[in-house]
Amino acid sequence: LPAGWEIVMGNGGSTVFWDVATFGLIRERSHHLVFGEFSSKFAEASAAAPHLGDPIIVSSDPGTHPAAASDATCDIYAYPHNETSTGVAMPIKRPAATDGALVLVDATSAAGGLDVDAKEFDTYYFAPQKSFASDGGLWLALMSPAAIARAEKIKASGRWIPAFFDLGTAIENSRLDQTYNTPALITLMLLDEQLKWMNTNGGLKFAAGRSADSASRLYGWAEKTSYTTPFVTDPAQRSKVVGTINFDDAIDATKVAAALRANGIVDTEPYRKLGKNQLRIGMFPAIDPSDIDALTASIDYVVANLS
Repeated sequence: LPAGWEIVMGNGGSTVFWDVATFGLIRERSHHLVFGEFSSKFAEASAAAPHLGDPIIVSSDPGTHPAAASDATCDIYAYPHNETSTGVAMPIKRPAATDGALVLVDATSAAGGLDVDAKEFDTYYFAPQKSFASDGGLWLALMSPAAIARAEKIKASGRWIPAFFDLGTAIENSRLDQTYNTPALITLMLLDEQLKWMNTNGGLKFAAGRSADSASRLYGWAEKTSYTTPFVTDPAQRSKVVGTINFDDAIDATKVAAALRANGIVDTEPYRKLGKNQLRIGMFPAIDPSDIDALTASIDYVVANLS
């Protein structure tokens, strides 16, 4: 990270950080890109906050992401790096002519598994249960000096902020290697072990490379298999950490997932609210790319025997 940046931590996961941001980072109005269930939730939190103006919300169809654009009335731009529900990833680029507005990136399923450049954002926040192979219930935020200054200015303005959502308190405690609420120690221990493994092997380049390798295997299989297609049709928008694969209507993907689960291959079910006949596959760095080959071979076996 560039000089002056800070790593801030608090309890509650990324869902809590949306409320933290509505109290402690959005000054008046935010601009949201929405292309799935999780990106919509931050926009909803901003819209519900009585002390903020109505947010600008730009959305796109499931399986795509909208283009970033600037708006002079907004002081926050909120984007997901990876939409966990749909398997769409979006390159993080700071909009032109933002005039001091901050860029906040929801990186819960992206951090540690996708490449990113810190100059393109001001806050990159996530929970450690995806690429960092830990448990949830904790949020971490990489914050620029501009984001820190914004939080401090809002707190000094006298805005009412519930103690649990007080970003200023989280910043102060993080500087002291403390948290406002006691976190689960096993979460920190697992996170620490994963970070050591990543850094020993080459850092983000190594970790993102493993996910990219897994993604190449999964999407390559889906494109050549007669009964599957990648849900995200544009290869440039396909996530390298969460893959969504559609199945032919003649094959019930839920039955495939159930058969896999019955044989010890778990967590391939789709995101239910999306309502697609598909499987959703995690390709985080801790997953060996060869496991993707084993998974796709298992799917082929299940489909052949179900039919």
